[in-house]
Amino acid sequence: MDISGGSESENIEDRRGSGGGRRVLVGGGIGTIAIAIIALLLGQNPMTVLNNIGSSQATSYTQPSSNSDQDDAGKRFVSVVLKETEDVWTDIFQSIGRTYEKPTLVLFNDHVEGGCGSASSQVGPFYCPLDQKVYLDLSFFDELSQRFHASGDFAKAYVIAHEIGHHVQNLLGISGKVHELQQRTDEVGANKLSVKLELQADFFAGVWAKNSTRLKINERDIADALTAAAAIGDDALQRQAQGYVVPDAFTHGTSEQRMYWFKKGWLTGDINQGDTYGNAQ
Repeated sequence: MDISGGSESENIEDRRGSGGGRRVLVGGGIGTIAIAIIALLLGQNPMTVLNNIGSSQATSYTQPSSNSDQDDAGKRFVSVVLKETEDVWTDIFQSIGRTYEKPTLVLFNDHVEGGCGSASSQVGPFYCPLDQKVYLDLSFFDELSQRFHASGDFAKAYVIAHEIGHHVQNLLGISGKVHELQQRTDEVGANKLSVKLELQADFFAGVWAKNSTRLKINERDIADALTAAAAIGDDALQRQAQGYVVPDAFTHGTSEQRMYWFKKGWLTGDINQGDTYGNAQ
């Protein structure tokens, strides 16, 4: 992909470095393994994580905030990708007789306050439907590359596009309906619904990639995205964290499922083909 010459979004809110150190809450009652898995999953509903953390015994510490030239380059990258999502989804929504409302993307270091409450970088990138904002600590991209070997600019673009996929679900009323259903079922049932929601966000990320023209996305970029999707599948993360897999605890889908639905979005480019509630793999 090529972001050179790309225009930047006006909907970036940069909170990095404001106020120096941040007070970070770390739950003490949900277990180290659970925290590790939650921290590394993409697109986690922050309310679920924060409710778990809030109900446990918490301790606090302070982390310093910092900016760098690399972070500034990262900000431009994020801003250009966000702008391309705005343009693509505006056109897609227009084609189905809807109006696309542009979300805000918040950059932060270590800790952030938002419409869904308080969250640390451990949560990973997330979308909050209550304020229609995506929250991102750029250090997540380093972990994606170094720990999960998912490098390349488009692996990072996939992360952003996935979160914007949650915004699309919010605007279409899908996420609200799913969360209502989750309230009426048990934990296993709620997890299965969460998986379907996350896989659809992967599909929407693929749809965006297919319909993007200015970033010159190619097959190598798609391979990078598939590598990232595979690295952050529930089964892969559980094996890394605890050495075994617990399917009933999946919240985002397996590596195979995440790759399948992103690729389906890329191949079809059609928002109407994303029925993860039907015969998903």
